[in-house]
Amino acid sequence: MSAVFESPTETYRLMTVHDLSAVMDIECRSYEFPWTEGIFHDCMRFGYSSWVVEVDRDIVGYAVMSLAVQECHILNICVDPKLQGRGMGRRLLVELLSIAKSRQADTVFLEVRPSNVQALSLYFSEGFNEIGNRRDYYPARFGREDAVILAKELI
Repeated sequence: MSAVFESPTETYRLMTVHDLSAVMDIECRSYEFPWTEGIFHDCMRFGYSSWVVEVDRDIVGYAVMSLAVQECHILNICVDPKLQGRGMGRRLLVELLSIAKSRQADTVFLEVRPSNVQALSLYFSEGFNEIGNRRDYYPARFGREDAVILAKELI
């Protein structure tokens, strides 16, 4: 699989350390409890499949997934809040699933907050199924929030 691919309006390419400032800007505007720059750096250092989405050479989204032993785990997928609702997150998810399948993954897993109704709707519409919960998985303003575990078979 090429390290760069394009849709009519978006370019997807491998994330580099030089992208982290723009990625962190989006991450911090998107989440109350964002990942740190160190987490993104470690993901790239450990060889996780880390991507950015560009429109007119501006980073507008990103995703990180791990691939090992026929399994894929989507760890983070995000689109700039100013551009959400335009299908970009769906296109990014579809590209990730395509990459996972091309690398022989047969199952994709992810966790999502139950309060993230938009993300749950997207994942369910793309064929993910709820397979469990992780109690107190995410930090929350008043304690912790559970995670919904989703999976999708690619074969």
